Amino acid sequence: MADALLGSEDTSVRFFGALTFTVKINCDWESLQEGEVGQLLHRLLTWLTFRIKSNEGPLVIKKLCTALVAYFLRSSASWERCLLHLICSLSEAEAVNYELMMSEHYEIATRVVTSLEAPQLLTVIVHGNLGDFVQLVQTVMTLPKHESTTVLVEESIKCLQAWVIFGHGAWQDKSGQQEMAPLLALIPYTAPLLYDLEFFEVTADCWAEILGAFGQFFPPQSMAYLEAFLISQNAQDLLSFIVHGEYETDALAYSRLLLMYGEVKLSDLARQASTTFGTVLIESLMQLLAYEGYAGVNDDICTPAMEFWQAYTEFLVDEIGTTDDQMEPWMGSARDYLLRVLERCWIKIRMPPENVYVQWTPEAKGDFKVFRTDVVDLLQSSYALLGASIFVKFADLALDALQKQEWLQLEATLFCLNALAESISDDIVADATLSTLFSSELFAAMTNGAIDIPSKTQQTAVNLIISFSSFFERHTQYLLSMLSFLFIAIRTPAVAAVAAKAILSTADSCRKTLVSEIDAFLDHLDNVLISEDLESGSQERVFGAIAAVIQAIPSEEQKIWSLSKLLAFVGREVDQCIEFAEYQAPVGAEERGMRALRCLINIGKYMQEPDDSPIDLEAKAVSQNDLYLPTIWTPSQRRMVEYMHKVQAALGDDNGDVVEAICQVFRTGFREKFPGPFVFSPRFIEDYVTQAIIKNIGGDAIRSELENWASPLRQMVSTQIRSKQWIKEALFSNSFPSYKVGDTEKKQFLEQVMHLRGSKKTIQIVREFWMACRGTSFAYTS
Repeated sequence: MADALLGSEDTSVRFFGALTFTVKINCDWESLQEGEVGQLLHRLLTWLTFRIKSNEGPLVIKKLCTALVAYFLRSSASWERCLLHLICSLSEAEAVNYELMMSEHYEIATRVVTSLEAPQLLTVIVHGNLGDFVQLVQTVMTLPKHESTTVLVEESIKCLQAWVIFGHGAWQDKSGQQEMAPLLALIPYTAPLLYDLEFFEVTADCWAEILGAFGQFFPPQSMAYLEAFLISQNAQDLLSFIVHGEYETDALAYSRLLLMYGEVKLSDLARQASTTFGTVLIESLMQLLAYEGYAGVNDDICTPAMEFWQAYTEFLVDEIGTTDDQMEPWMGSARDYLLRVLERCWIKIRMPPENVYVQWTPEAKGDFKVFRTDVVDLLQSSYALLGASIFVKFADLALDALQKQEWLQLEATLFCLNALAESISDDIVADATLSTLFSSELFAAMTNGAIDIPSKTQQTAVNLIISFSSFFERHTQYLLSMLSFLFIAIRTPAVAAVAAKAILSTADSCRKTLVSEIDAFLDHLDNVLISEDLESGSQERVFGAIAAVIQAIPSEEQKIWSLSKLLAFVGREVDQCIEFAEYQAPVGAEERGMRALRCLINIGKYMQEPDDSPIDLEAKAVSQNDLYLPTIWTPSQRRMVEYMHKVQAALGDDNGDVVEAICQVFRTGFREKFPGPFVFSPRFIEDYVTQAIIKNIGGDAIRSELENWASPLRQMVSTQIRSKQWIKEALFSNSFPSYKVGDTEKKQFLEQVMHLRGSKKTIQIVREFWMACRGTSFAYTS
């Protein structure tokens, strides 16, 4: 069948014919008789030589070569001189008899070499053919240069590359080195081709791959030849193409060769930083970052170059760790080079103008982002070598960019400062540098509506605030100008999320300092809510931020007044929810209603007593019963419960998301030990749909909350005549959260609860039922 397919006039059919040979060899080899093995080889070579004479394209030729490879791997012992056999057959344009060839001692001559068309075979040929291969390549490399021999030279270099990579495993022992030694004789033939533009790309790729996989293969004289080339005018000419963004294939091949040499010789290169040779090489490596294109967009070299400089930096850091206090003489030059590399990276990470950025593909945007992340890694590694001086350097660059109103340059600089946040300690130098930066016109410029500042610059400035939040805790004089900027930035959609995060973290950590500014906070919130574009999560964070400041107010009366104003904003959302519902706009109603509930959750969360609050040892503990007595907070609680009821009425009593959100509001007060705005009386929870209580007792609650959910259950059972019916409906509703208890267990729980009539023993029954709903494996881990 394979013969018939290979005889077809259709290339695709002939391809499947060649593929059929490969499949049969791999699957049915054991079924061949001894005489059939030789016949199969003869057929393969016959088809190969015939198809070459017929000017067959590469698709079928390569697949026939693959079949020969499969044959060799099955029968290498009987086809020992496969390379010579193949070349002789190609030379004669027909399959040569293998036994006849061996008896007549065919030699590889120039006329034989010029027939070579299948170098793909060479990567699987081993020891018995090495001499033939070396003689073949030597013959090719000494042919007079002519258009017809160009492809032979190129393929010979590729074959040498494949041979070395294939056989480098044998180099590990002395016997293997002896067998591979003939290949060393071929290296001098390729070295001069580094200066020949016609063969430079293939030669550079050959040397680069061998360097990377098997660097010790090159003898000292070959390395010396390579080093001479890398500092030659030819190399500098190729480098100039890269600097000017002319990424020809030769220039790319040169960059790969240069980087591979730098990686292999990294330690020697670093120590030679002050020598003439080292200076030229390191300068060349830095020049790979010189083109002002964008990484991953129109600059493909800077990313692998970054990998080298990261390795270079890590080597220097390791050297510092292994030496005494006295620095090696060459280390000063190496650090100077690193500083210059960072300056190059600072240029490379600058964002393009927005109208350019929007035209990039998602892949290009992703590649550029990865490059900026790589620069972060390099900056953090370099800090161990350069110390606070690099931080000061970028702060000065930021002030310079600010003065010149170079906003994208400022963004890149703030990005670098942000990258160093985890490295720099809270020392005098760092604080002094940050004080200079934050006392400048930075925040004023950002809030100046007359200046068109890119959103990316604003976003990076906000990230800087988050990274250095501890600085603002120590230097509260900068809080107000910083927060003013954040409340302006939050109105920009691209910056809103990160600005809201910064506002929340600042208010949470500096709540006591900001108490005097609570009215300003509420005014800012009023302005923020005017913006319809503000995303729900950002709005909820701002509510949480204001709640954190309210919690720190020492006067209970002032705290109640401020909370009342904050709740009024929640009331606006509730009113809009009802309006949307009345106008049959369910999407808008749900959006506003759920946002109102999530704002209440965040208010409750951030009005909790902070974990680091001082403990009053003289304060008397409040009993569970006294904790829920009416207090000055009761009116606020009634107001919040009213909001929750209105939202539920607008969105539906059976809305599971609403039920869960209301439960979360109640939960925010469960951890409190003293009365507060979110320490709701069981009566309030009892008034809410019983479903919430049963959902939490049925597995949704965590263990520490069970007593809080048991309290309204006890209150309801002891005071409400219809409590049994309510509990039964909740237990058997579709929203019951656990499938691990059946109808029998639910009925038993209901009877036990009703029998106890609200006594304290109810708590134990609740715990046991909760454990059954959770499953015993979760009983003591939640």
